[in-house]
Amino acid sequence: MKFLLVDDHALFRDGLRYILQQLPETSEIMEAGNFPDGLKLAEQHPELDLALLDLNMPGSEGAISIRYFHQRYPHIPVMVVSSEEDRAIMEKVMDYGAMGYVCKNSSAQVVLGAVGLVLSGGLYIPPQVMRHGGTAARNGDGQLDRRRLHTNEYGLTARQMDVLGHLAEGLSNKEIATAMNLAEGTVKIHIAAAYQILRVSNRMEAVRVAEKLGLIGAANE
Repeated sequence: MKFLLVDDHALFRDGLRYILQQLPETSEIMEAGNFPDGLKLAEQHPELDLALLDLNMPGSEGAISIRYFHQRYPHIPVMVVSSEEDRAIMEKVMDYGAMGYVCKNSSAQVVLGAVGLVLSGGLYIPPQVMRHGGTAARNGDGQLDRRRLHTNEYGLTARQMDVLGHLAEGLSNKEIATAMNLAEGTVKIHIAAAYQILRVSNRMEAVRVAEKLGLIGAANE
């Protein structure tokens, strides 16, 4: 997996890098000390699995910059890691496309959990937002708004759909990783997330259910 860390404090980047290295299949961690340099790295590395951005740093305009990053690189999931704990700002950041928001005073366990959730296609909603029923997290019925998860009507992300298509072709995890330019560990995360969403436990069941729902073409077509 490839990560991008963008924060103007080198000491904090060191700590976050150490935490990310605890994840399996972490292959490369790129760093930038300001927002413009972060944009350059994102441009040069479209295969990034996740970008972790600070809000307040040189070249950044806060939440607006998160929206700009998401609009420019919609294929790269964004998670904000910031010392800002204002709930309104958290909600705005999530509305602007961030897939997660973690405060800098969070434990390593919380960070790892949030990163894992986002990598699997989920949305990490800050407890401060959940407790107050924030608009970024829920719709008018109080239910999680799946549109904010960047998913289709069944809750599957675009990458999970791509993985299902490759499963239907009979590709191995390694072959899928090569085809999608991803780490094999990332492919396993997407497969596990798809299994959970489709409520299946193996490849054959996943393909069968996906075909039944019309998510992929029948294998014999």
